[in-house]
Amino acid sequence: MLDETLDDWGTARLTLNRPERHNAFNAELIAALEEAFTRLGEADEVRAIVLAGAGKSFSAGADLDWMREAAGWSEADNQADAIGLSGMLAAINDCPKPVIVVAHGHVTGGGVGLVACADMAVAIEGAQFRLSEVRLGLTPATISPFVLARIGARARRWFLTAEAFDAATAQAIGLVDEVAADSDAADAVVAHWLTHIGQAAPGAVADAKRLALDFAGQPISDELREESARRIAARRVSAEGQEGIHAFLNKGRPSWLID
Repeated sequence: MLDETLDDWGTARLTLNRPERHNAFNAELIAALEEAFTRLGEADEVRAIVLAGAGKSFSAGADLDWMREAAGWSEADNQADAIGLSGMLAAINDCPKPVIVVAHGHVTGGGVGLVACADMAVAIEGAQFRLSEVRLGLTPATISPFVLARIGARARRWFLTAEAFDAATAQAIGLVDEVAADSDAADAVVAHWLTHIGQAAPGAVADAKRLALDFAGQPISDELREESARRIAARRVSAEGQEGIHAFLNKGRPSWLID
């Protein structure tokens, strides 16, 4: 259901492995994703996490059998279930390690939510994205905080029309960062990102990600400026900060570099 590997470099690779269901979500897959991102986010040996999908699609959103079952639940039960999905997305979005998504094939509903939670995303040409919920009489409510954080007001069109859009459009609206011609080209894009991540201090990367999450969209207030100053001061006196500055000034090699 969710395959996992870890290489010597520190790249954890997670693969959604329900190809017969186009990697659609059910309760078990949601729980497995939340557990994996929480655990890997805390693991010192992990430098980055790459999420992809097996088979013809990245993820087609909610599993039809799961949706059929949920239709018979009470509103309270449905809310509890939706909180579970939101918790999984938050585990990805807030993971202190860089998260890279490789999207291909159908990327629908909650699959779009997964992409929106990534720090970097590459789509393979031919990928088809769709926020299809309104066609089912539903809304993309649970994934909406993450999608809106990623693409802003441009989400309004796609929320309302539920029309499909291609990889180039996904890049144009900011849902993905790059478009690759095929899987080999996507691997090259991922390798490029990983090379740069390997030059950066892991703790600084985690703190920089937290900056992007905490400060985005905030007014530039006295309180925000004070908090930004507090955070850089903490970094300057940290072990990583001291090592990095010393290495730079003395043309040395910090311990975190990966060739």
